[in-house]
Amino acid sequence: MARRGKSAGRTLEDLTLDSGYGGAADSVRSSSLSLCCSDSQAPQPYGGQCWPQLTGSMHSRHNSFDTVNTVLVEDSEGLDCSGQQCSRRLPDLEEVPWSLEEVEAVLRLPARGSGSGSSGSPGAGPGREAAARLSALLSRALIRLAREAQRLSLRLAKCTKHEVQSAMEVVLGWSLAPRCTAAALGALSLYNMSGSGGDRFSRGKSARCGLVFSVGKFYRWMVDSRVALRIHEHAAIYLAAGMESLFRDVHARVLALPLPLPQPRGSGAAADKDKESSGSSSGEAPRFTLEALEQTVSNDAELWGLLQPYQHLVCGKNASGVLCLPESLNLHKDQQRSNKPGEVQMFSQSELRTIEQSLLATRVGSIAELSDLVSRAMHHLQPLNAKQYGNGTPMHHKQGSLYWEPEALYTLCYFMHCPQMEWENPNVEPSKVTLQNERPFIVLPPLMEWIRVALAHAGYRRSFSVDSDDVRQAARLLLPGVDCEPRQLKMDDCFCASRKLDAVAIEAKFKQDLGFRMLNCGRTDLVKQAISLLGPDGINSMSEQGMTPLMYACVRGDEAMVQMLLDAGADLNAEVVSTAHKYPSVHPETRHWTALTFAVLHGHIPVVQLLLDAGAKVEGSLEHGEENYSETPLQLAAAAGNFELVSLLLERGADPMVGTMYRNGISMTPQGDMNSFSQAAAHGHRNVFRKLLAQPEKEKSDILSLEEILAEGTDLADATPSPLCASRNSKAKLKALKEAMYHSAEHGYVDVTIDIRSIGVPWTLHTWLESLRTSFQQHRRPLIQCLLKEFKSIQEEEYTEELITQGLPLMFEILKASKNEVISQQLSVIFTHCYGPYPIPKLVEIKRKQTSRLDPHFLNNKEMSDVTFLVEGRPFYAHRVLLFTASPRFKALLSSKPPADSTCIEINYVKYPIFQLVMQYLYYGGAESLLIKNNEIMELLSAAKFFQLEALQRHCEIICAKSINTENCVDIYNHAKFLGVTELSSYCEGYFLKNMMVLIENEAFKQLLYDKNGETSGQNVLQDLQRTLATRIQSIHLSSSKGSIV
Repeated sequence: MARRGKSAGRTLEDLTLDSGYGGAADSVRSSSLSLCCSDSQAPQPYGGQCWPQLTGSMHSRHNSFDTVNTVLVEDSEGLDCSGQQCSRRLPDLEEVPWSLEEVEAVLRLPARGSGSGSSGSPGAGPGREAAARLSALLSRALIRLAREAQRLSLRLAKCTKHEVQSAMEVVLGWSLAPRCTAAALGALSLYNMSGSGGDRFSRGKSARCGLVFSVGKFYRWMVDSRVALRIHEHAAIYLAAGMESLFRDVHARVLALPLPLPQPRGSGAAADKDKESSGSSSGEAPRFTLEALEQTVSNDAELWGLLQPYQHLVCGKNASGVLCLPESLNLHKDQQRSNKPGEVQMFSQSELRTIEQSLLATRVGSIAELSDLVSRAMHHLQPLNAKQYGNGTPMHHKQGSLYWEPEALYTLCYFMHCPQMEWENPNVEPSKVTLQNERPFIVLPPLMEWIRVALAHAGYRRSFSVDSDDVRQAARLLLPGVDCEPRQLKMDDCFCASRKLDAVAIEAKFKQDLGFRMLNCGRTDLVKQAISLLGPDGINSMSEQGMTPLMYACVRGDEAMVQMLLDAGADLNAEVVSTAHKYPSVHPETRHWTALTFAVLHGHIPVVQLLLDAGAKVEGSLEHGEENYSETPLQLAAAAGNFELVSLLLERGADPMVGTMYRNGISMTPQGDMNSFSQAAAHGHRNVFRKLLAQPEKEKSDILSLEEILAEGTDLADATPSPLCASRNSKAKLKALKEAMYHSAEHGYVDVTIDIRSIGVPWTLHTWLESLRTSFQQHRRPLIQCLLKEFKSIQEEEYTEELITQGLPLMFEILKASKNEVISQQLSVIFTHCYGPYPIPKLVEIKRKQTSRLDPHFLNNKEMSDVTFLVEGRPFYAHRVLLFTASPRFKALLSSKPPADSTCIEINYVKYPIFQLVMQYLYYGGAESLLIKNNEIMELLSAAKFFQLEALQRHCEIICAKSINTENCVDIYNHAKFLGVTELSSYCEGYFLKNMMVLIENEAFKQLLYDKNGETSGQNVLQDLQRTLATRIQSIHLSSSKGSIV
């Protein structure tokens, strides 16, 4: 990560001086595995020893692959103070798909404004600092996951949940990966269950998944970062749920950190100071702090390397360099848990030590030693791996154990071989041993990490064996300066996946392998011999991946080879089989795909043209009238945004209305997946979406041209939404476009959403809110105005809790940030519309019987009084028996003066006529006889509040409410807020909302809304208006008895 303004203090990035595993030796020589750099590189020290600069597309970590689209580190930023280049670092992310508020919600920290760090709420201050630091650290984990998913997605040119899950298994440790996978599976299950109802488009994807992080933001981030050409929505759900689980897991580990021992209690001010600095009135310090986070990460072998800024992944060691087993692999703890009376122990202590030594081994002296270590480790890890990944692992992994091919062991031995001794020439007798100092890896990862990463790669391929390339992929991740090409979809990739076979099966498989290779060479004279070797199916024989030679040729885009296979009689419409018994390595996403699907998948337009001319079905495996359980070529082309391919497929009769059906495993009802409209809209391909819209319906030709409506420069305000034609397919098309509108709004492609709206597709509250949010974040004022104008088109029946929880905060934030008069006027119209036509709730008189009452003749009667008040220098005579029980305030005043004291009780801040009205109210026993002038009502309200006379106060509030108008409403509101009269304040807020269209032009009202001094004084009018409107909407539109507020 780029070092910008690096401070002198030690952070997690400075806990080690090396690149993770130690310094480098003098030089790095090229190996037979083509993973290291050439001899021409001069040795450069790094941290005492430095990695040479890697060059070449095959050997450079950066150049060999189009990495995640982030801000890459400049060369000058990767230099240390001595000018020597350091190990390659991860790039900084300019934006992450989560906000700090979402992180605090995930960690369940106190809400902002609930208190300061020293107020006693745990984590209120220090917790936010730790949350911000944790967000920065886990952004590195996000980059690692995205890069691995990016490499895995190259095989099928799309990123699905399988690629994200495999990336989790590759990057995350033994304990972290199962938790993240389980969280992702749970979120996807909730999402699938919520899709069966009719309101699935009325809620956001995150709400349907039960997540805090925005699935739409993660999807958009994956598209913008070029994780894959096509992103499946389930991949975004998996990544969002996995990252959210990772945040919770790290937070839980920090909280599990043992508290420091209490220090001896001091004396005097020192002890009090220590108690105050603990951040809690009870003496308990906040648990989630920056220091606790740093300590947890430094001591955790799974977290420390994951959160380091280096491109390679440091595994199995903590910041001190100590190799240690993760919690899930700790055999001693498992043995202690399973020990019960009369139960036989699984392992003896010596066996436990042997297994742990095997798992933590970093170097080997020979291939025989490595084979023995791998055998011991696999014997322990294989059942554990199957148990942890039981939900996502292919079934054939549970039927038998994986085995390591000899080439994989030799490749692993190359990396783990002791760097001090090597055979100079093992083919010469006697063999000569020489000392070597060529390898840069002084401290290697433990064997358990090699096995974990290699097993994850083999599991993604649905293979029964770990091959050499799996080990090379592990070396690329675990070692600095090592790289290899991403694994492609090739026909020889599946032949390492078979189980242990007998002699007859091995011979048949060898012939099939040879036949596939003969067809792959492109020689037409070998076609007949190859067909004879392939078996009874001939040219249409399938590999263990369920693919024919024609499909492999379409993947490569070899037009000549495709033509040759077609001439030889290859079946154009052969499908990838879905049975896992005979073809165990079939990827779930490729089932029922045809050769045309693979050609479209990789964008080979000449091959697509050739296949279509030869008679390939344009819809792939889809039969007319049947449900489609695989993606059609048009869906794949629309998701990739390939305008030329989309146009070609549409010309040949492809139907953009076809969607993919899938069974969610919970309900038996097939759920519809995204069709071509939704694919283009979800990826933000506006030109492709317009092309799909311009395609006329097959059953009706007199359809209004959508090209004219969607011409460039058309504004939403000028274009009147035209309803879709009332053909037989119009309902289905409307439903498809609603779904496309939902996905485009969720992913932030507001232009596509506006295009869909402009042809008459109605808004839902959710799509409108998401479009408004995106427009506000992008500062697109004209679009905000058009969207606000469209609010009234949303039916009131569609109002949901989202309007209160998401909509109102967003609109009031726009009102606060925007000083545009048009936007303010439009928001006023919306607020008045939401407040409804019902009257403002009335204030009700308080009928309260007084305990004492005197005849009005005694009012201000000097001869009969026993207490005297001095108001504005004038005496006012009263009686204790009445005032003592009138209110607590009068009781307190009278208690301070004994009856024998003849001095007067001075009353300040109350005028004499107002005090006289208060006394008249008390002596007459009610407010009916009071003659209150308009200019006296506010002062009387203040006096009633001061003397704590609730009934008189309410009477004054009712008079103010009856006399309120656009001229005095601001003054009444300010006076009510100053006095703390909540009922009158709420009534004024209701008046503001109901008459906001008129008041928004009032300068006094504008000053009230936008006065920044109000926030510092504790008065936030916008928040109060939002709260009042939320209560109103809840009672009118969302409660069981609508309109009950009247």
